[in-house]
Amino acid sequence: MDFSSKLLERAVNEMSQLPGIGKRTALRLVLHLLRQPMEQTKALSEALQFMRNDVKFCKSCNNISDVELCEICSNPNRNEEIICVVEDIRDVMAIENTSSYKGLYHVLGGKISPMDGIGPHELNIEPLVNKVKEGKVKELIFALSSTMEGDTTNFYIYKQIQDYNVYTSTIARGISVGDELEYADEITLGRSIVNRVPFESSLKL
Repeated sequence: MDFSSKLLERAVNEMSQLPGIGKRTALRLVLHLLRQPMEQTKALSEALQFMRNDVKFCKSCNNISDVELCEICSNPNRNEEIICVVEDIRDVMAIENTSSYKGLYHVLGGKISPMDGIGPHELNIEPLVNKVKEGKVKELIFALSSTMEGDTTNFYIYKQIQDYNVYTSTIARGISVGDELEYADEITLGRSIVNRVPFESSLKL
């Protein structure tokens, strides 16, 4: 792809590094920005800069937040005895949209994937195990995607906490095996949370 401007080429190259954005799509987005008022481009640039510099991770659940303790963890109406274990913030948003869950979350930041060089120590697993050891958690809901990596991560955490007095469940398999949680429709996902099953039962499937 030939560019008449090095500045344009640099912008396209940077934009094309975003997930799902190829060079042609990046060029279309950059040209769109060029046609917009300078104020709009400046507002976008500032929003990204402020987000990158000021965004925090909740000290309790590792969810993305503007403050040290996210709105979910600081909400006194949430059930602190139930923790839903998810991969990332997109899964928190998907489950929250169902309005079917009133407990807390724990964001792992990924799934165990030896092929990608991601082991248990690269994830936010140890703080979760420590929460269980403290004895305040009565139930863990495994809500990772129904993939080999998701199941491996579920099983690893289960082995770490099986000697403690905590009930483990997993979302019902209304979510198709191999599907990513964020792409499930809200009704199916909501029913999967409500109709969760004991984790031990899922090991026999």
